[in-house]
Amino acid sequence: MSRRTRRTAAGPGPSRPTVSVCRGCCCGTPKIPGVDHAGQLSQLRQSLDGIATVRAVECLDACEHGNVMVVQPSAEGRGAGGRPVWLGLVNDPQAVADIATWAQDGGPGLAEVPEILDLYAFKPSRRIRGGLEEG
Repeated sequence: MSRRTRRTAAGPGPSRPTVSVCRGCCCGTPKIPGVDHAGQLSQLRQSLDGIATVRAVECLDACEHGNVMVVQPSAEGRGAGGRPVWLGLVNDPQAVADIATWAQDGGPGLAEVPEILDLYAFKPSRRIRGGLEEG
């Protein structure tokens, strides 16, 4: 009987956290009224300049949770056990500020998720999670 060894991640990953902001078919559009969508992205980019990567991405296929943001760990955070955290219904400027503060503190694996963000967290299907990793 042979033993298989577990494979480790192929590459080192990004050197800093990444915040992916859905701007597809529903998120970031007038379908979610009363939200300054451009302001959200601008707020994140200004708060995280040089600290984390902020990117607008196509539809993450979790429209029922719009606006969706995913905070992905840095290589160091992933090495410490951090995994991407999906946040939905991020329609409040304070939630965006909390996400920025968490990323400034190191993000997944390096800093505890602020308790308030537990209200926004959700777990997407494996198919949807895979779509972000491919993009």
